[in-house]
Amino acid sequence: MAPAANESDQKLSLGALIALVIGSMVGSGIFALPAAFGRATGALGAFIAWVIAGTGMLMLALVFQTLSRRKPDLDAGIYAYAMAGFGDYIGFASAAGYWVGCCLADVACLVLIKATLGQFFPIFGDGTTPVAIASASALLWGVHVLVLRGIKGAATLNTVATYAKIVPILLFIIVAVMAFDAELFSSSFWGAEQPDAPNVFTQVRSTLLLTVFVFVGIEGASVYSRYASDRSDIGIATVIGFLTVLCLLVLVTLLSYGVLPRPDLAGLPTPSMAGVMEAMVGRWGNVFISLALLISILGNYLSWSLLAAEVLHSAAVNRAMPSFLASLNAQKVPVGALWLTNFAIQAFLLVTWFAEHAFTLALKMTSAMTLIPYFFVAAYGLMLASRGETYVAGERARIVDWICSAVATLYAAGMIYAGGAKFLLLSSILYAPGTLLFFLAKRERKETIFRPFEAVMFAALAVAACAGVYALAVGAISI
Repeated sequence: MAPAANESDQKLSLGALIALVIGSMVGSGIFALPAAFGRATGALGAFIAWVIAGTGMLMLALVFQTLSRRKPDLDAGIYAYAMAGFGDYIGFASAAGYWVGCCLADVACLVLIKATLGQFFPIFGDGTTPVAIASASALLWGVHVLVLRGIKGAATLNTVATYAKIVPILLFIIVAVMAFDAELFSSSFWGAEQPDAPNVFTQVRSTLLLTVFVFVGIEGASVYSRYASDRSDIGIATVIGFLTVLCLLVLVTLLSYGVLPRPDLAGLPTPSMAGVMEAMVGRWGNVFISLALLISILGNYLSWSLLAAEVLHSAAVNRAMPSFLASLNAQKVPVGALWLTNFAIQAFLLVTWFAEHAFTLALKMTSAMTLIPYFFVAAYGLMLASRGETYVAGERARIVDWICSAVATLYAAGMIYAGGAKFLLLSSILYAPGTLLFFLAKRERKETIFRPFEAVMFAALAVAACAGVYALAVGAISI
């Protein structure tokens, strides 16, 4: 049966899918890299960290590519793979965790937009003043209206925003290459300018978590697979988008060591790329990068809004979420999921009024919430390769896919471990109450809520959430 005209109009080309991946990944993080790495490590440690992170995330990108080809019926991406491999509750938890991560990423975008404006208009302050929150709320609901008019239109705007923010980053790289000082670079190579400086291993470890947030969004094309004009474009878009962003991240980080001494890099305010640009070309460079940051974050915000609503809708279609989240409007937009997403973002945005480090917390929690769904995607790929499911006997690709999935699984598990107990506890505080949606979905279908193993998992999650709340209350962990 031919698709309806309205449905065909919503299909996304390879270029639009690549833009979704790049647009989701390139946001505020890349503009903060020079100072973030300058505080933690020298050029060698930065290079090693990018090799480790790049390898781990490339393997994950390849897993997404393989799964999109071998499991074309699982067109909800990150949620569907977890459910198919590990059952309803883990599938639900992956969808809910990823959704919350998207919402928190949007909150970080809104706060940083207003904080950047606050450098020129003090009334916005650090992005959490009453005026900043009110204007951020207006932007939130303005984008809401835009997305309600159609996914294709929103994705087109995202494509334009993606190209608009890549150009200033490329200009920064070109100017940095021209201004590069090899002697200055070598002086920061080991990151051991001070006698008590940590060794390279410690430096690398301290920077690995910095890489997580800038890679979040790698699954953009996979999440939107049901809109792809050609299913084969999904994996291609994921890999091309990832490699493009990785090149940009490495160049921005390493070239900065050849422009300013490491102590100067470490002391730059956010967005630190603007400070490096100012050192190379003068004050106009700072203003130019700040404007590019605003464009970048606006595009990034739109990408996260699209992804968040799509994940909720897909989970509801697959009956892991309440049915009201599966509703579509006349433009095929997941209207129920979009309303719940934006109400959640609004609630988190109001909380930033009382948070001392709202932006930093939102970034870290985004990473913590998305690492767990990433782990289950990689583990599902490993499961298929281990069992030989979808492979013919003696197929060489099975060995390659097993290696890629194993590395991606170890990488995701390692990043969760590196984050420590603090962020596992904070994540559980969000996961546990979110299970209410799972209860509602199961009751709608008159099914048993938990299998025995799932009941144990939920009990452990509830205990962790209570422990997290208690730890926050007594000051054992801080945000």
